[in-house]
Amino acid sequence: MKALVFAAGLGTRLRPLTDSIPKALVEVGGVPVLERVIRTLAASGVEEVVVTAHHFADKIETFLSSRDFGVKLALSAEPGPEPLETGGGMRNASALLKGSPLFLAHNADILSNADLRAFAESWQEGDLASLVLEDKAAERMLLFDSQMRLAGWTNTSTGEVRSPFPGLDPSQCRAFSFCGIHLVSEEIFALMEGWPCRFGIIDFYLSVCRKRTIRGYVPGGLRVFDIGTPESLEEAQKAYSSTR
Repeated sequence: MKALVFAAGLGTRLRPLTDSIPKALVEVGGVPVLERVIRTLAASGVEEVVVTAHHFADKIETFLSSRDFGVKLALSAEPGPEPLETGGGMRNASALLKGSPLFLAHNADILSNADLRAFAESWQEGDLASLVLEDKAAERMLLFDSQMRLAGWTNTSTGEVRSPFPGLDPSQCRAFSFCGIHLVSEEIFALMEGWPCRFGIIDFYLSVCRKRTIRGYVPGGLRVFDIGTPESLEEAQKAYSSTR
């Protein structure tokens, strides 16, 4: 299986750390977070990893060539003045991902104890994507029906609801936080035709979930660290300081 790691983000919330390095190379427990993600993917049976890059792309490229990760590596550099976001970045990497009926997509700033082998084995034929979810309250939540099929999105602070299903009632749905880890069918690329250069993958999933199944997967005992803020980075440092 191939994997796509999103490492093109600017990491503005981690400044001044990210004034000189990309967020993906910020260290957690003395190890760059990108290295932790790639080694986790390799240990889970992934044979080829495609890494997106934009902010300090040259440093990402140099890092990837600096050590042996035990997998084949490819860089998907994103053109233009801004990163292409997760949806645009995925489509930009399509030529490197094709040939693998399924690929695993993983944010570079997410660390977790998710069993990725078990996740891959949970795949249901005919689905377009499957998302690792955390049963944790958050401001922005994904909404699923009783069969764990994506039905919408809500902002719990404002009450805003987005869904292709008219009149969707969040109180009748199951709400979860998305962890930035997903399995994706290569069929997705044909459905992305006509989308702009830059777009978020959740926007895309919401647009197609009425016609194609985007399934939720909730592992037991899941622990997730999103190192996007100084506070969450500090929490991850404490958890990983003894696992160098």
